[in-house]
Amino acid sequence: MGKRILLFLLTNILVMTTIVIIWSIITSIFDIGPSYRTNGGINYPSLMVFSIIVGFTGAFISLAMSRWMAKLMMKVQTIDPNNIKTYQEREVYEKVERLSRAAGLAHTPEVGIYPSQEINAFATGPSKKRSLVAVSQGLLDNMDDDAVEGIIAHEVAHVSNGDMVTMTLLQGIINTFVVFLSRIAASIVSRMVRSELQWIVHFACIIIFQILFSILGSLVVSAYSRYREYHADRGGADLAGRDKMKHALESLKLHINRAEVDDHSNDAAIQTMKISNKSSFLNAFSSHPPLDQRIAKLEER
Repeated sequence: MGKRILLFLLTNILVMTTIVIIWSIITSIFDIGPSYRTNGGINYPSLMVFSIIVGFTGAFISLAMSRWMAKLMMKVQTIDPNNIKTYQEREVYEKVERLSRAAGLAHTPEVGIYPSQEINAFATGPSKKRSLVAVSQGLLDNMDDDAVEGIIAHEVAHVSNGDMVTMTLLQGIINTFVVFLSRIAASIVSRMVRSELQWIVHFACIIIFQILFSILGSLVVSAYSRYREYHADRGGADLAGRDKMKHALESLKLHINRAEVDDHSNDAAIQTMKISNKSSFLNAFSSHPPLDQRIAKLEER
């Protein structure tokens, strides 16, 4: 379920880095420089305008690519409602379709299954109309029908809540500060070298600082994502029923606990699940709260 956030963050970093490289090549070829750089240093108002444009452009490009990137990276096999091939595909598609109607969505999201034994699902896409709900084969193989429905309801709730658009706006703000601060830091570092090396040092430092600040910014995105998970759990409970949503979370916890006592549980997918259920420093980078907390929050209703 953290796939949608991880893919979005990775895409955003790649897009932002690509924008910087292309911009640097263009300015180098045509011998022009960004307006925020002056002989006396940095024009901060101009740099902020430049940062806003680049930051939000990067975020919205990442959003536009989110569904395509998810299908490509996760090898999602989408289900054609007019050519459903197996009983399992029919069950998954009908659950998404029914829950989408219950959520008041005008269009059923694109539905897919991806070939992984991890117990996972995610929702992504640039809009409610062009969204994707995907479940792993491992989820379908290891969860009972009620648990699968609860998890799908949770993902449909993400679509209904417009979480990806909200996340994009937050990412645009973070990108703005990443672009702004990385160029200030790069300018400071480049002044410490000889004048003939300043351009290349400035360029390299922009990329390095931008990646580092983007990783730090992901802490804010992850914190917001954890907050939104509680809302999606409540939305899933409204759509599928509280008992099914609670059963889905308890089933996930059960599979994680089994993995923790399995001597052969070094699979990357299992390790990801473990991080979501343990209190540790790594939870600061987790897109989901521990399952015990999610179950407790659901029971408070």
